[in-house]
Amino acid sequence: MLARMRPLPVPFDAIAAGRPAQIALAGPALLGSRLLTKDLAFSEPERDAFHLRGLLPDRVLTIQEQIDLELEHLRRKDDPLERYIGLAALQDRNATLFYRLLAEHLAEFMPIVYTPTVGRACEEFSHIIRRTRGTWITPADRDRIPQLLREGPYEDVRLIVVTDNERILGLGDQGAGGMAIPIGKLALYTAASGIHPALTLPVSLDVGTDNPALLADPLYVGHRAPRLRGPAYDELIEAFVAGVAEVWPDCVIQWEDFKQANALRILDRYRDRVPSFNDDIQGTAAVVVAGVLAAARGLGTSLADTRVVLVGAGAAGIGIARLLRLAMLDEGIREADVRHAIVLVDSRGQVHDRREDLDETKRELALPTGAFADYGFATEFPTLVETIERVHPTVLIGTTGIGGTFTEEVIAAAAAGMERPVVLPLSNPTSAAEATPIDVMRWSGGRAIVATGSPFDAVEVDGRTVDIGQANNAFVFPGLGLGAIAAETRVISDAMFLLAARTLAAAVSDERFAAGGIFPPVDDLRRVTRAIAVAVAREAIESGVAGVPSDCDVEALVDGAMWWPDYVPYEAVRPGERRRAAGT
Repeated sequence: MLARMRPLPVPFDAIAAGRPAQIALAGPALLGSRLLTKDLAFSEPERDAFHLRGLLPDRVLTIQEQIDLELEHLRRKDDPLERYIGLAALQDRNATLFYRLLAEHLAEFMPIVYTPTVGRACEEFSHIIRRTRGTWITPADRDRIPQLLREGPYEDVRLIVVTDNERILGLGDQGAGGMAIPIGKLALYTAASGIHPALTLPVSLDVGTDNPALLADPLYVGHRAPRLRGPAYDELIEAFVAGVAEVWPDCVIQWEDFKQANALRILDRYRDRVPSFNDDIQGTAAVVVAGVLAAARGLGTSLADTRVVLVGAGAAGIGIARLLRLAMLDEGIREADVRHAIVLVDSRGQVHDRREDLDETKRELALPTGAFADYGFATEFPTLVETIERVHPTVLIGTTGIGGTFTEEVIAAAAAGMERPVVLPLSNPTSAAEATPIDVMRWSGGRAIVATGSPFDAVEVDGRTVDIGQANNAFVFPGLGLGAIAAETRVISDAMFLLAARTLAAAVSDERFAAGGIFPPVDDLRRVTRAIAVAVAREAIESGVAGVPSDCDVEALVDGAMWWPDYVPYEAVRPGERRRAAGT
């Protein structure tokens, strides 16, 4: 059965479908509408119909000529932050052109709109802000959240990325500056998955900050107060979820950059109540599991042969361990063997069940006493090197947020136990990476398979060029969100993330692995996103949590939801036929 995603509001329904659109705006109002303007690409008939004569230079440009001009502007800027500001200005002025440029040049500009450059944008947000976007919610807004959401620019939001700004990348509490993260994530959503921006909303839960530098900055734009905590914080989160459910009942909520305890608690509290997920926990986990699966396939091994030492037991580490465990159990590996195969290390040392300082999230993943004894550990708190020497991991993962954690001694220990160790220093931005790829390759004798959280250039090893794959969540969350929205799923399950991981792993070609990569090139992102969206939507339908017919054509459903940023012909709305142009 042919099924289509619920139509967008007028006029974006026609624009997203590539049909001529009836537009109610004209003159300067149309030129100033970021989602509707074409700037110099308005045709001669459109310039007459919409009273644009005299407001534009004589030349009519194609969208490709506009892209060439914007590339010329951006490539003149040497500072990545200045490129970020330039792209933000383009997004504010002409959204269609911005998304088209980003979609066609993802490898070049993804590191600008997202990590690592977005980290600098968060730190300097109050000093580079030009035009606000999204919805800002403070503790004073707790009882009026539905009103704030309804006063936003879009009437039918289906995807929210929300942060409380406390754990921004590896930078910590960035207060109001954390809003750059939801904005960047949603830019990638549209570029990679084609979700129309009129369906998306970035949200900042601006609950104050404990960052003394921000509180001392006279130009700081955020809520100038100590960070809200305790029951009052929980009440605000509850009011936010209830407000979204009231205004947009089917809206997907992506939790972003919450600190560990809040991140895990909020995820577990709301995941079965509203379609929601935490990208730092579950998206990161899916990407890492995909890398592990791709490496195992390339090396001719399997999850049954895999042993993992995971350094950093915060939200990301817990998420990775949980999904790895699910993947192993799903392949029929015994629970006892899985408990042996995944070893966590936190700031105090190895996570095992004889420790009395573990919270529940760590205790569920702690190495059992029997496994601890089987590995022959002699002390209660073995060091990282001692853990590696005993466990002989096939995969070493870092999510510590502390640059340099993987020292030469650590990498040498991993390489001593394995012919081709997989080493994943995932923390970002670049300065927080546990090790640089060139150091990992040098210390492992050129034998390691390396992927990082931030982008790194290829390295030269023994006269050969080795690709360094990026374990970027952008390989997962756009497809996950697209599949969830297209299928109108009521729940986003762990099974969906496992499917996303397997789909991503399958997208790594043998040639890519031979060159050193365990993730696809960024230029393949849109293709990978579609495949993940199809897998997620199909799982939602088969598990009975979708809002679309069970016999629908899933691939056609997903394809119909993927907007390719392009201009369509405009027709002026005649008097008496004017309709509200949403999002203007």
